[in-house]
Amino acid sequence: MAKGSALKTDPATFEVVKNALYKTAEEMKVVLAKTAYSPILKVAGDYSCGVFDVAGEMVAQGPDLPIHLGSMPDAVKAVIAAWPTAEPGDVFIHNDPYFGGSHLPDVNVVTPAFAGDRLIAYCCVRAHWPDVGSATPGSYGAVTEIYGEGLRLPPVRLYRAGELNVDVDAIIFANVRTPEERRGDLRAQVAANRRACQRLETLARKYGTDILLGIMGEVLDYSEVMMRRALAALPDGEARFEDFCDGDGIVTMGATEDETFTIRMHAVKRGDRLFVDFAGSDGSVPGPMNAPLSVTKSGIFAAIKMIADPNSLIPPNSGCWRAVEVRAPEGSVVNAELPSPVVYANHEISHRVAEMLFGAFAQFAPDNVMACSQGTSSVLTLGGIDYRTGNRYVSYETLKGGFGARPTKDGINCIASTISNTMNTPIEILEMSFPVRVESYEVVPDTGGAGKFRGGTGARRTWRILGNEALAAVCCERTKSAPFGLLGGKAGGLGRISITYADGREQVLNSKGAFMAPAGSLISFQVPGSGGFGPVDGRDPAAIRRDLLNGYVTPEAARRDYGVDPAALVAAAGEDD
Repeated sequence: MAKGSALKTDPATFEVVKNALYKTAEEMKVVLAKTAYSPILKVAGDYSCGVFDVAGEMVAQGPDLPIHLGSMPDAVKAVIAAWPTAEPGDVFIHNDPYFGGSHLPDVNVVTPAFAGDRLIAYCCVRAHWPDVGSATPGSYGAVTEIYGEGLRLPPVRLYRAGELNVDVDAIIFANVRTPEERRGDLRAQVAANRRACQRLETLARKYGTDILLGIMGEVLDYSEVMMRRALAALPDGEARFEDFCDGDGIVTMGATEDETFTIRMHAVKRGDRLFVDFAGSDGSVPGPMNAPLSVTKSGIFAAIKMIADPNSLIPPNSGCWRAVEVRAPEGSVVNAELPSPVVYANHEISHRVAEMLFGAFAQFAPDNVMACSQGTSSVLTLGGIDYRTGNRYVSYETLKGGFGARPTKDGINCIASTISNTMNTPIEILEMSFPVRVESYEVVPDTGGAGKFRGGTGARRTWRILGNEALAAVCCERTKSAPFGLLGGKAGGLGRISITYADGREQVLNSKGAFMAPAGSLISFQVPGSGGFGPVDGRDPAAIRRDLLNGYVTPEAARRDYGVDPAALVAAAGEDD
């Protein structure tokens, strides 16, 4: 459909079918959550569900993870390229970052949908498996080649005509630490896709297959037109922005920590187009902080969706991104080449480039951006033998930090941000599922950057390892590069990870990599806060008073950052506080 042209389908039918497609993707999410086994899927929701056309373009995504916006279509297209003659009852699986995946723990299950014998769509669930092998439980070790990151599956057929391929099934579950839990998660993915196929078949029967396929194309065009209009409404401009990452988890001989590296961005917004170029970014690094280009694109897509469409009026699909072009040097940290390891980069680099686009747009469209959020998925994995059952376990958690301050309001404390949309796993679920005790979970004061509007604070969680030792791994950014503020706002607080042993000795850990946690030891993970927005002298004294009373800001920080007398300010508190 040409830019700005009218719909071919009558508006009422178009709207009904469009919403039915998005509800189908949403229902996939419900099926998965109700049938999956692992807490990261059942409770935290680390997965995305989508409906794709016969060419592999995303037509509808559920209310899932922005990080998957740009890379899921590549995953489906990889299946189509490998298996161009799909048949009813087929199910495909793969996780290869170099065939449209993101990182190995994100396992794609793709099912073709048919109306009779006619292919009408593909359904895909991308779910994070807590373990896909490798030397480290949770598959989050700092390795130097993708071959060490776990089981790597190119697009293969898992079911044919509804019958399980037992050979592929055997290979998969011989290479993971908790096969029964993984098998349950895989069945949940298959079930979610089957539900979507049923819904699509019903739509085809009700409206006619040709009409349904035509509306799928129009949904893509509809989102393209809306995104182009949203971009056109923003000021034109161009800006450069660069930031450094804390490291890749590989500590060289004689060093005490891994080395930082730099990403450089040039963003140009002209009319209804956006061009983002990463020329000048550092080359690939030895550790798993190398992002496939589809991952880098996903970070940009998520950020521009927030900038141009803050009220989420544009249906997210492949049509949105026709107006956005992303380029990056081959072999760089933002355009990885085989065999570079990638497991951390999936979330850490997509976080980083999304925040950088906010920083670039602040130079010409400051009313449409927010300050840097926590800028990391803050991952902790634990694995070992559960003393209560004698069975193996693997725990995977993503922790919540600060959501950046905005042009008209404060940031949000302790919540998933930017490219993430996972929920907080309740402590009761963690302690029931794994041999740990959560000793504390608290807001960290003074981690939200000062400004006219304060950044959201980070959180700190502490686990005690029970029964047996655990092999743990962490992945966190913003332990050296503080979450930046914008337009005079101050930076947010840094992340920090440590382990305290039974003798009371504390060791501050590197931000990435594996370590042994003896029984009885305490792991403390402080998630970064976020940046403030606007000059600090513009902050309302009543807002500072509320921060003091709620414990988000300490008296010392209020005096230092805002130049106020905290005692006098609190004493002046009124009934509105």
